[in-house]
Amino acid sequence: MIDTSIKLLFSGLAIGLTFVAFVPYIRSILAGSTRPHVFSWFIWGITTVIVFFAQLEAKGGIGAWPIGISGAITVGVAILAFTKRADISITRTDWLFFSAALASLPFWYLTSDPLWTVVVLTIVDLLGFGPTIRKAYAFPHQESQLFFLSFMLRNCFAILALESYSVTTVLFPLSIALACTALLIIVAWRRKAVFA
Repeated sequence: MIDTSIKLLFSGLAIGLTFVAFVPYIRSILAGSTRPHVFSWFIWGITTVIVFFAQLEAKGGIGAWPIGISGAITVGVAILAFTKRADISITRTDWLFFSAALASLPFWYLTSDPLWTVVVLTIVDLLGFGPTIRKAYAFPHQESQLFFLSFMLRNCFAILALESYSVTTVLFPLSIALACTALLIIVAWRRKAVFA
């Protein structure tokens, strides 16, 4: 069994990487150079916060804290985007993602098992990568490699920090780490192809 202090170190590294990723992003919002989609960030914030509580219930312990902090910051980004009057257009697809995120709560309530909630929310979050991947393919220089690298590493450290390993505790951070890795590969490949 891995020592608790090592788990705490991994959790601390994951939390640190969360701030490394978010601080420049928030600064760019405040400067007006980034205009995030309010509804997307609100959905991502809700899903991440709910996954945090599901991980806690599944005994993820201190390994769940990076996800919780990320969820709180993500909700903060949504609020900041709203107050800065960023992109507030809402499409039918946005409502579909929002409905799916909220629909996960009855699964948890009816089954008394957070697994299905985490499965639904992981799918919703992964679907949210679709437009970003499409944009990264077309405009690879408009995506921050540092942001996605930080999140990939953050999720790896969050997994290492988990006190209990199960599908409920590992699925979300592993899926997001893999999605970030795929996005990094696409951006690197397309940047080379654009200059070739």
